[in-house]
Amino acid sequence: MLKSKKSKTIEWLQNKLGSSQDIVFREFQSGMRQAQILFIKTLCDEKKLQETFYKPFYETNEKEFDKYLNSLPNISEHKKNEETLTKMLLGSAVILLGSKVLILDVEKVENNSITEATVEKVIQGPLNALTEDVSTNIHLIRNRYPQATLRIEEAKLGKLTETKIAIVYDKNKAQSNIVQAVKDNLDRIETDVIMAAGQLHNKMTKQKRTLFPTMMITERPDRITYNLAEGKVVLLIDGTLFALIAPSVFYDFMSSMEDVYQSHWIGRFILSLRYIGLFISLLAPSLYVGITAYSTDLFRVQLALTIAGSRSTVPYPAFIEVLFMLLMMELLTEASVRLPQSIGSTATTVGGLILGTAAVEAGLVSNVMIIIVASVAIANFVIPINAMSFAMRVTKYILLALTIFFGLVGLMIGIIALVGYLAKLESYGQPYLKLFIDPSKRKGQ
Repeated sequence: MLKSKKSKTIEWLQNKLGSSQDIVFREFQSGMRQAQILFIKTLCDEKKLQETFYKPFYETNEKEFDKYLNSLPNISEHKKNEETLTKMLLGSAVILLGSKVLILDVEKVENNSITEATVEKVIQGPLNALTEDVSTNIHLIRNRYPQATLRIEEAKLGKLTETKIAIVYDKNKAQSNIVQAVKDNLDRIETDVIMAAGQLHNKMTKQKRTLFPTMMITERPDRITYNLAEGKVVLLIDGTLFALIAPSVFYDFMSSMEDVYQSHWIGRFILSLRYIGLFISLLAPSLYVGITAYSTDLFRVQLALTIAGSRSTVPYPAFIEVLFMLLMMELLTEASVRLPQSIGSTATTVGGLILGTAAVEAGLVSNVMIIIVASVAIANFVIPINAMSFAMRVTKYILLALTIFFGLVGLMIGIIALVGYLAKLESYGQPYLKLFIDPSKRKGQ
């Protein structure tokens, strides 16, 4: 149609933006007038575009339409390709009309549908979370990551649900083999229903019975942006508040966006606290059983006498005491999740206090055991990503079982086996044990 030097601007912009599913190009005419328009639909308000451009274009003559365009406060003329591209990535539409290239600001504002993060909370930093609509989520990501190299591809999963999946990555930063591996995994999935990020994660995991997650589930747009800058691939699922990030290694599950927003030393201190909490959650029950049942001589005399005095009324071995209290704590944790939010925390707190006090007074458990179980519960909640927190909750029972049967030797064997298993684990070719990496030195920063 419009074969001019100005039309090359549109072609240049199309080449830069690539074939993402939210890039829209249209050609239309009214009488002798012809026009082309290029915009990113997840960033532009199409209703505003309809009222501002489409409707006047068809309802007025050429002279009146030119006067109308000149009167608009949100329109400007194209000068440089790079400037025009930047404006497009901020919510403008590019229009080729006759011999002119115009830039119309029709940015979409999504304030009403955005909610606060409820799972991954931070003290400093953005509060907003993903929504259940893929287009809105892409809008959030493009606003935070306005790069022409961002690619968005669409897929559908579920024979019955036909759930829309958006594959998001930075063309220049993401490794092509990882992007292709994610696409291949999606293509191999055969299921009737896909409803949630966790379900998709299970379908995409090659080792179906692995305990540890190899893809991160997140609700935070800022975490998604941060990971896109590191060259990772993000999967947005229609109908759910959570997205998947691949590849994800052990460090990622122990990190929080709070680490980025705080100063260096505070961030390192908080990260260190999480690892201390991890070790307490994993090892405290097993160490208690191993030492009290097999190696009491490891305690100093005064401490050994204190523990022995505390357990003097307990009628069964230490491992039964530990299992009983851990299971009670698991039940309280699950109850707090299932109960209505308004009464959940109150009911479980009061229930835990009554249960713990009554158990000690009845001589069913020792005071030391109450301290250990409470410490384990608190330490487990320090882990920022739920999938890793659940994995550690299960792992501590495996270590506890080995300790019950083989003492501290069994605990050491369990720890060595756990480290070996994690060292063998990979997430899309990335070694799982990338520990204690400074975020400022990681890829993409």
